[in-house]
Amino acid sequence: MIGKLKGIVDSYGEDHVVLDVHGVGYQVHCPSRVLQGLPRTGEAAVLFIETLVREDMIRLYGFAQEAEREWFRLLMTVQGVGAKVALAVLGVLKAGEIANAIALGDKATISRAPGVGKRVAERILAELKDKAPGYASIDADTLAVAQAVGDDVAARPVAEAVSALTNLGYAQPQASAAVARALKAAGEAATTETLIRLGLRELAQ
Repeated sequence: MIGKLKGIVDSYGEDHVVLDVHGVGYQVHCPSRVLQGLPRTGEAAVLFIETLVREDMIRLYGFAQEAEREWFRLLMTVQGVGAKVALAVLGVLKAGEIANAIALGDKATISRAPGVGKRVAERILAELKDKAPGYASIDADTLAVAQAVGDDVAARPVAEAVSALTNLGYAQPQASAAVARALKAAGEAATTETLIRLGLRELAQ
């Protein structure tokens, strides 16, 4: 099994790069964002490889970081998500951004990927939500608020404050982060009105 390739960029295709490793040209399919970040033809490059073997083909997929390869694997465990969709997601989002979006239940961010509609985005959020926090860079308070609201178990003032901020046009992750900071400042007994007021203050900074 190939885990990593280090070689010279031989040529580029629409969705792949040919990497020359000691005279052998490996065709490696990559997310568009990864392809754009690779060096010019004739220069050295390193890619972390995932190999998919089917009856009629063997295909290599390449990533700039091991975390991206891990998310490629995780995404393909979701029902209805194959290599094409997983590459599309990784083509617009970095590994940390995917983790944050899933942890916060941010369907809009996942849906930015070409070919990822509402239903697929919802499945990704639902099936990977338990795996995302370990990769996410958001703070624990924001994550707790976002997940509680998403699971409908948040205290009423917290849920109402997040809902009010999203109704004002703020994205759910932004609203959750603002309410998390407001809750920390005002305490667990804070009213909905207090959390909204402090949340708006946080968002205005």
